Amino acid sequence: MTIQRELATRRSDLTLFAGHPNGLGVLFFAEMWERFSYYGMRALLVLFMVAPQSEGGLGFTPAEAALIYGNYTMAVYLLSIPGGVAADVSLGLWRAVLIGGLIIASGHFTLAIGETATFYVGLVLVVIGTGLFKPAVSALVGTLYARDDSRRDAGFSIFYMGINIGGFLAPLATGFLAQSPVMKTWLADSGFDPAGSWHWGFAAAGVGMLAGLAVLLIFGRDVAKAEARTAIEAQAALEEQGRAKESLSPLLKLVTVVAGTLGALALLVLSDRPGFEPLRWAYVLVPAALAVWLGFSKDEEKRRYGAMFVLLIGAILFWGIFEQAGLTIALFADQLTRSEFAGWSFPSAWFQSLNPLFVILLAPLFAALWMRLGDRQPSTPVKFGAGLVFLALSFLLMVPAATLTAEGRISPLWLVGLFFLQTVGEMFLSPVGLSTMTKLAPRRAVAFVLGIWLLGFALGSKLAGVLGSNFTATNPDALAWSFLWQAGLAAAMAVLFFVLTPWVKRLMGGVR
Repeated sequence: MTIQRELATRRSDLTLFAGHPNGLGVLFFAEMWERFSYYGMRALLVLFMVAPQSEGGLGFTPAEAALIYGNYTMAVYLLSIPGGVAADVSLGLWRAVLIGGLIIASGHFTLAIGETATFYVGLVLVVIGTGLFKPAVSALVGTLYARDDSRRDAGFSIFYMGINIGGFLAPLATGFLAQSPVMKTWLADSGFDPAGSWHWGFAAAGVGMLAGLAVLLIFGRDVAKAEARTAIEAQAALEEQGRAKESLSPLLKLVTVVAGTLGALALLVLSDRPGFEPLRWAYVLVPAALAVWLGFSKDEEKRRYGAMFVLLIGAILFWGIFEQAGLTIALFADQLTRSEFAGWSFPSAWFQSLNPLFVILLAPLFAALWMRLGDRQPSTPVKFGAGLVFLALSFLLMVPAATLTAEGRISPLWLVGLFFLQTVGEMFLSPVGLSTMTKLAPRRAVAFVLGIWLLGFALGSKLAGVLGSNFTATNPDALAWSFLWQAGLAAAMAVLFFVLTPWVKRLMGGVR
């Protein structure tokens, strides 16, 4: 059968639902449950580490917990690069998602055992599994659409809403299991140790990941077909260009990327040690150097990679401040904010549901906006700049909130405002960046490019751990100053993106 005939056959198998391919719904629910597992555990992680051992925690200081949190979340996304390559050159997207999901579930159940050693083993398993799952599942969304399909940004916004439904439900479930007096009373009455409630929350995260795998296995036929169609198209494109083979063998390419990633991971962890802190400048300087080097290349594909690294710099700073939600903002909510509404107390982990709740509410509006504007919508670098402006406003709001903590615990409405502004910024940057990466990526390396995009989360998360290591609940002035200078940093990066917009648009070569 000729390639053209096979392509026609594959396309005829892809039916549409509500204006989008059916596979979008499958990936929507699969990713929803995977994010349920991730954010369910993330909502508890720092709180569990700083809780006294008498209350079932690890008894770490906030500074120790911040560095572990930063290294863990960094590794989750950094391993997406070799995970993406493994999906591209060996496993395939579909198998990478299934294998990654199984490893993630194993990690959460290992965390639920309740021993200090299994805590670290569980984190490592979640890191490895997510490294396989995340780039592959996002790449599968990209396979559902043609590269010039105007529905892509809207489709990724819908996919992003599914992510956040899981993110909304997760802290409610795991926070109740880990922190609620009702749960602790039930455990005591049933003969269990109430201090072990944390591990019930971790186990619930594992159950969520298994639910996501079930969705894929039962309903994923259209997704598998879309991947097969894209593979045929990529092979056809290579044959037309006379590039049937890559310069590196698949195995050598994978080994090279794994070695480079592990080396980078080692250097980033080393930057936490006294005397090696200057290595932290590499978080931004290396991507900036790559953006300039590739951006001035004569090769169009290299210039597009240059544009990717410019966007990556904005993403690193954005996530470095945004990811304080799971660290300093989580501690701020637990120690300095009234966890009650109309006289009813709730677990402080529930604040973590505000961001995904606002995404659920805003994603349809943004999807409709981009669909309505079509070719008239702002360019990607302008959207990034707007996202950074709203991030700056969110931390600027926290300056008076921090000052008011001198008088006691503050109203939860301050955090509601923070998460709303951050979410508006997120909707300008995150789904748009994800969609743009799939459009800029060569057909043969979509998962690898999405691994690069997730590198922004990795380095941003590491930066978040560094910024969060100075958290204090006893010095309102120092806390206010911390929020203020981070707001200024985000605002300065926003201005830089607005200034660089014409150049970045040229590097993107017509991709909006």
